[in-house]
Amino acid sequence: MTQELRRELRAEFIRFAHSAGVLRFGEFTTKAGRLSPYFFNAGLFNDGATLGALAEFYARTLLDAERHGHVRFDMLYGPAYKGITLASATAVALARKERNVPFAFNRKEAKDHGEGGVLIGAPMRGRVVIVDDVISAGTSVRESVEMIRAHGGEPVGVLIALDRQERGGNAENVSELSAVQEVEQKYGLPVFAIAGLDDVLTFLDSGSEAASALAPYRQRVAEYRMRYGASTS
Repeated sequence: MTQELRRELRAEFIRFAHSAGVLRFGEFTTKAGRLSPYFFNAGLFNDGATLGALAEFYARTLLDAERHGHVRFDMLYGPAYKGITLASATAVALARKERNVPFAFNRKEAKDHGEGGVLIGAPMRGRVVIVDDVISAGTSVRESVEMIRAHGGEPVGVLIALDRQERGGNAENVSELSAVQEVEQKYGLPVFAIAGLDDVLTFLDSGSEAASALAPYRQRVAEYRMRYGASTS
């Protein structure tokens, strides 16, 4: 995939997320206590059509990363709960592209009967990509890395829908790195995002009918990016 095609993929995803009501604009308070002019909730990809389309974006992003030598993978892992449907749907999308890989996910609590254990799905093996919606504090990634290694796999990357490109901390105290950058630095794992906050701004600048209706939010998103945004250099 060329750079131009990657830009179009990101732009296509943002348009899709907005039309599906997953990317919204307004006033939202984040977990960090920040007043954000936009909100992304992948849990709202909640029917077969939108989940299938989302999985296609995940698969295209991951295959492009593999094609360019950024990652090699043997299976997918989805952390409970959102990651369960995301990893399984992505595995289906990959199979349709003749890249059939196994997947697994975890239970929140170990099962003491039947097959038992905390893992469901394929046996953990080889190079494993973690599939989730976003990275907020990195807790899910840490738990996933520990789970994968404990069961004999090797975590090699994280695949997410949106990189908020936002530095950690709270509304007043802001750290130097974003949650994604902290994961990459702490675990040495590349993070592949379908799109990021910069792509949201590009969408708002696009001049499309949908973007024109959102014109009042463009400056607010830009100011939010300026205040809390992480450097991408």
